[in-house]
Amino acid sequence: MNTTTIPTRDALKAQAKRLRADLALRGQSITHAQALETIAHQWGARDWNTLVAQAAGHHPGYAPGQRMRGTYLGHPFTGQIKAARQAASGYWSLTLRFDEAIDVVTSDKFSSFRRQVNTTVNAEGRSPQKTSDGQPHVVLLHG
Repeated sequence: MNTTTIPTRDALKAQAKRLRADLALRGQSITHAQALETIAHQWGARDWNTLVAQAAGHHPGYAPGQRMRGTYLGHPFTGQIKAARQAASGYWSLTLRFDEAIDVVTSDKFSSFRRQVNTTVNAEGRSPQKTSDGQPHVVLLHG
């Protein structure tokens, strides 16, 4: 059982940068990608992406095409992520496309259906924006 803790992604990238600089001082040049792959191999990983997935503090995040389920304004939904971007703050900007449109109006006088929404969520999949009763606009459930 491997008990070695792999550093964070930023620490690993710093290692690759130092490796590249050290080799340059010795007259050997490698690309940034080669440095990343070399660091991955030194840590026993198949490649850079595999190493980053094992890194401390890694959150798998969200990606276009990923299937999701959860609630939007209290209504359950299934759908997929159409677009995803992680901000430096750790929040994610997502465009969600629902399998079935959701009526976002509680009035019985009219309806307003949404099939796609833009939202922001934290690493736990909860939006910081809340409804008047204190519930997050979006709650994502993995799986």
